[in-house]
This record gives sequence, structure tokens and C-alpha cells, in this order.
Amino acid sequence: MAESNPLPLVLLTEQFAKLPGIGMKSAQRIAYHVMEMNADEAKALADAVMNVHKTVHLCKYCQNYTDRHVCPICDDNRRDHSLVCVVQSPQDITAIERTNEYKGVYHVLHGLISPLNGISPDDLKIKELLARINAGGIDEIIMATNPTVDGDATAYYISKLLKPLGVKVTRLAFGLPIGGQLEYADEITLYKALENRNEI
Repeated sequence: MAESNPLPLVLLTEQFAKLPGIGMKSAQRIAYHVMEMNADEAKALADAVMNVHKTVHLCKYCQNYTDRHVCPICDDNRRDHSLVCVVQSPQDITAIERTNEYKGVYHVLHGLISPLNGISPDDLKIKELLARINAGGIDEIIMATNPTVDGDATAYYISKLLKPLGVKVTRLAFGLPIGGQLEYADEITLYKALENRNEI
């Protein structure tokens, strides 16, 4: 932004530019939009951001975001708790749930193993997954990480950890494009990928 802009507006723009998919021009437009809000609207936006940080945390079982002790999916007795779908991010759960076909539960890794980006297995929620399996009652793990180099490496790494535990480990049968993102896949493609998953 030009130096003629007030410093608080410049700082706000820089914060918006840190969001994924938001470039400097979009960030500047959002910052100006915020400036055009009335005080009540601006406060509501700020309160919503702060409220998320105060009330939303990780589910003690699946590591998905929730404002409860246990998320609604883990708390649902109609779900098959012996079947766990392992995903990279909470957005992937939303994508799979749109199919209305998957009846198991989930585990969110919150990332993928990526040595180039300095992300090791210890940075992910793998220990929590192992604890769930060791507690018993899980028959199958579906690795639903994205079909990328990091996604495949993460799926392979976790499958090697789980094989000795006597749990069946499968991988989505991707009719998804290589390098694609689960959250952008359509429902039919995701359903077919779930239906035709393969053991790894």
C-alpha cells in the first residue's frame, strides 16, 4: 500500500494478506471494506475472530475443531467407530461428509510430513492416532491424504507404523487428480474414491 495510507490501514492490509489465497490487492480491498463498516459491524467481526480463539479447540478423539469436549461426529453413536478416516485438515472432513456416504469417524493430522518445509511426523497428530488404536475398537484406517508427494509419503509412513498393530490400512482409490485437493473434489468422485479404496 502507498505510504499515503494511514499506518493502521497498512497493518490491517498486511494481516489480511497473510490469509491463504489472499494477495495484496484483495487484502487491500478487504481492509477498505472493513473501514467502510459501521462500528457495530466492525466489532462483530473482531468479536467473531476472538470468539473462535477462545471457544474452539481440538476434539479429544479425532483432533477436529469443535466447541465441545467431543465433536458431534465422535459423539454420534450411529457412526461406525471401528472405521477411522485419516485426513490432512478439517476441511477434508467437510468434503467427505458432503458425499453422505461415509459412516465412520475421522482423525485429523493437521498437516503432512514434508521435510522440505520442515514438517516432521512429530509435528502431526500421529501420536494421538496411535493412542486411539491402542485403546482398541478400531478395525480399519482409511488413509485419505491428498494424492501428492507429501500426502503419499505421510500415508506410507503411517501405514508402516500401523501394520504391526493388526489394523487394516487402506488408501483411497483416487479417481482424484494427482496433485489435487480433497476439499475441491465433487461428491461423486469422493464417493467413488471411498468405495474403491485399496489396502496399502
